[in-house]
This record gives sequence, structure tokens and C-alpha cells, in this order.
Amino acid sequence: MSTQERALVIGSSGQIGVELMLALGERLGTENVIGADIRPSEQEELKPYTLEMLNVLHMEQLETIVDRHGITTVYNLAAMLSATAEKYPEKAWDLNMVGLFNVLDLAKAGKIKKVFWPSSIAVFGLTTPKTNTPQTTVCEPNTVYGISKLAGERWCAYYYENYGVDVRSIRYPGLIGYRSAPGGGTTDYAVEIFHEALEHGRYTSFLGEETRLPMMYIEEAIRATIQLMEAPPAAITVRSSYNVSGVDFTPVELADGIRRFLGEFELECTPDFRQKIADTWPDSIDDTVARHDWGWQSRVNLDSLVETMIEGVRKKKVSSETL
Repeated sequence: MSTQERALVIGSSGQIGVELMLALGERLGTENVIGADIRPSEQEELKPYTLEMLNVLHMEQLETIVDRHGITTVYNLAAMLSATAEKYPEKAWDLNMVGLFNVLDLAKAGKIKKVFWPSSIAVFGLTTPKTNTPQTTVCEPNTVYGISKLAGERWCAYYYENYGVDVRSIRYPGLIGYRSAPGGGTTDYAVEIFHEALEHGRYTSFLGEETRLPMMYIEEAIRATIQLMEAPPAAITVRSSYNVSGVDFTPVELADGIRRFLGEFELECTPDFRQKIADTWPDSIDDTVARHDWGWQSRVNLDSLVETMIEGVRKKKVSSETL
């Protein structure tokens, strides 16, 4: 196997996948980063990369891609997110779990050296402490997505402890970015709101006005991911999944932040079925262990997040109109 790191990003066309491809390309070279997704990518930014069609549930397809490209590290981002998973529970369980097993089994067989798999704050539940939720605490999720992520965390730890698989994970909070559309999560309102603010000057949130949730700018999530994956194995004390924290806010606080940059903006809150999911999640996250183990530190506050998103969405809108 080549000593040159070669990364495979599964789910490369998704919200995290696009950003991760670009960040890894800068570090490893675009020729050493392979994208894979179940559908062809429409992302202009990914044109310099080799992109494969892959259904992660098909082990033979996955193994062929790993062998063909001499892959050393796999980032398995393929998942059905919280809101969509509640509509299709069996499909969500299969995608979220079988895909993980396929990647872990390739690592167990020595085909790849290192695995990243994202978990989520959805592993927590109504019995979890909501404020500064600690790394080790009660986890009793009652959503399909949360159940699958908690199960995945335990399997990651199992494969490390029993087979020596170097698997690493982060419990992502809600992720906010502008390059790709959100993928059916309960925190999607925090992306949609910027598009509607610039387009119409108003937005109807599907979460209640006082619903506080932990959030993270997508580039911060990518920085945390790469920082974790580049840490020496001896520094990793958590093989289930690490808490990481960015910024937490409510829809009202986010709307106030938008007004500071755009002036007038109207927010209406009409909670739907996603409110019940959000009510089981923490208000804020304690990421002390990640800070201690591999030096994680957030650099973004609410105002800098809002400013970056407004500029990014505005530029993307102008770019799409000129094509």
C-alpha cells in the first residue's frame, strides 16, 4: 500500500462532503482525494476531483473503489438525517448502519488504515442534561437517527477495542454552510433563514422561537474533523465519538443577528414535527475532552457566523444568476 495518504469521501456531494473534499484537496492534493456518492455531483467546485458512483450498502462496489485508488483513509458521511429518517425509518437504519459496517470491515481486513465516521448530538435525549452536555452522560435517543448514531458509536468503539481499527468520530451539532443545500435535518432552518432573508426579507421557522440548539459553521466542523484525524493515535482517548462545540442560539437570536447586518427582517415561528425532535437535543455542549485531547477550540461567534453566511449566500446567488 502506498505511503501517500489517499482519502475517500463517501457522500461527497452533501453539505459536509463538498467542504471536506475542498479542505482535503488543499492538504493532500486533488489527485489524492476521491469523492463517492450515489448520484452524480452537480457541484462546480468538485470538477477537479475524481468522483465515483457508489452505493455504500454494496460492499463490492466500495471495495473496488478502495483498491482501484489505493485508499488509505475513508470519511464515511453517507447518512439519512433526522427529519427524513423519521419518514423512512427502515431505510434510514440500513443506510446509517450497513454503510458503517462495510467501511469498518474493510479497515478490519487491513484494506484501509483510518476511518472517520460522524455522529451527532442526536445521540442524546430527554434524560440527558441539556446545558453543557458532558462527554460521558445518559444517552437515550428516541429518534431513528439518534438511535442509529448511538449504535454506531458503540460499534466504532467495539471495532477499535477488539480489532484495532483506527476509527475516529465527532458528534456534530447543527451545521451551517452556504455551498450546498441542507439534507433533511432538524437544524436546516439555520441555513434556510439566510436564503429567505436575502430573497424575501422574511422567514417562517419550523422550530419555536425559544428553541436553543448547538450549531457550528461548516468550516469549523471541517477544521475539527481534520484536526482529529491528524492527531496522533495516542492522543485519542474517545473511540465512540467526541463532543465538539461551536455556538448556540435560538431562532429569535439568529434573526436579531441577521437584522444587525441587513436591517429589517421578519421572523415567524410555526413549529412542525421537527420541534419534537429538537426538544430532545441539548441547548449547549461541553467539549472539554476534545480540547484536552487534540486541542479543539472554536473561533466563531454568532455575529461572525451571520456575516459569513450573508456574504456567502449573496455571492453564490450572484454566481448562479450569471451562469
